[in-house]
Amino acid sequence: MRVFILTLGSRGDVQPYVALGKGLQAADHDVTVCTSASFEPFIVEHGLAYGYMSDDILRLIDTDAGRDAMENSDGVVGWIKTAVSLAQQVKPLQRQMLNDSWYAAQAAQPDLIIYHPKAFGGSHIAEKLGIPAMLAIPLPVFVPTGEFPNIVFPNWKLGSGYNRLTYTLALKGARAQYGKLVQAFRQETLGLPPQPRTADDLHFTNGDPIPVLHGYSRHVAPHPADWPSHVHTTGYWFLDHATDWQPSPDLQAFLAAGEPPVYVGFGSMAGRNPAKVTQLVVAALQKAGVRGLIATGWGGLKANDLPETIFKLEQAPHDWLFERVTAVVHHGGAGTTAAGLRAGKPTVICPFFGDQPFWGQRVALLGAGSAPIPQKKLTVENLAVAVQTAVNNAAMRQQAAALGHQIRQEDGVGNAIAIIERSVPIRLS
Repeated sequence: MRVFILTLGSRGDVQPYVALGKGLQAADHDVTVCTSASFEPFIVEHGLAYGYMSDDILRLIDTDAGRDAMENSDGVVGWIKTAVSLAQQVKPLQRQMLNDSWYAAQAAQPDLIIYHPKAFGGSHIAEKLGIPAMLAIPLPVFVPTGEFPNIVFPNWKLGSGYNRLTYTLALKGARAQYGKLVQAFRQETLGLPPQPRTADDLHFTNGDPIPVLHGYSRHVAPHPADWPSHVHTTGYWFLDHATDWQPSPDLQAFLAAGEPPVYVGFGSMAGRNPAKVTQLVVAALQKAGVRGLIATGWGGLKANDLPETIFKLEQAPHDWLFERVTAVVHHGGAGTTAAGLRAGKPTVICPFFGDQPFWGQRVALLGAGSAPIPQKKLTVENLAVAVQTAVNNAAMRQQAAALGHQIRQEDGVGNAIAIIERSVPIRLS
């Protein structure tokens, strides 16, 4: 079977899909991953075919305007403000994304499309090609449930009616943001009839439900009892580091020189002033009396003239690195959260926006980390206290280790492949 995987976003929105693609390829399926061009080397390095998509949306996010919008997009009000502030700049880029997706899909000639909701052309391209599609997402944000609200809404204890309403509002909000764009794409590019006004992102135009794969662990976010049978929670899709990967001599020397350090990294989410964030982190680590690894990288923290107890880390695979630290501090992206929990390490999440506060709340509720500290409220004092707790609280460390063991027993990729293969008729080429 030829599988076309369509995704969009930062590393955390790409790496799990590469892991899924590698698993499908190992199961004798042909896989093409279509995403932003900056990830082409990463995809090809892992032996998968690449489908071109412009980098323009990622470049916008990395501008001052994009960073300002991201920093102020926490909660439903922030989400709406972000959508409005970037709408005029994003829409033409989204149309280009849709066109790129269509051109890449035609070249791949797939039997199945698996797509991230940010790459929202997936189901429409599948309709045009007359093939199945599956929605794949690493967080519980789309499918309504009465058990908890949509993650961008307040977690008010108002019952199942309120919880379900938040999903309806979120889906309508998304439709308002890009509904016209989808209609134009369907009619002008794909030559399809317009969607009915009642259409949503969870059903094909004919009303059939779109199968959904959730790529995270039930041990971290339980599978709601009221989800229908076509909605699945598979376990995380981990991409392990290459067996021949070696750390730099400097990193090896630092790790060997003392107690296991605390890892701190905010991915691509360091805000407008990463130097200021770095100063705060360094001061907090020193106040906590621990050694630290500060991760830098694309848009990440900047670290110069550090004390001997803190190491500037350019790059290292999380699955290798997190086994060698005592706790992890990060922004709460789904992928970094998964890696830290899998390693059984206590976690301190300092969220910016989106799903990050949700993962912070889940980690705290599970007893595997401290209460999340929003970036706007981050101080030397509260970060130092959270780090000391993560390092010294025996109950938290025990719970994190137990959760890590549970996650390591899952085979998220294998579970997803089994669902795909029994759900999709295999057409021999």
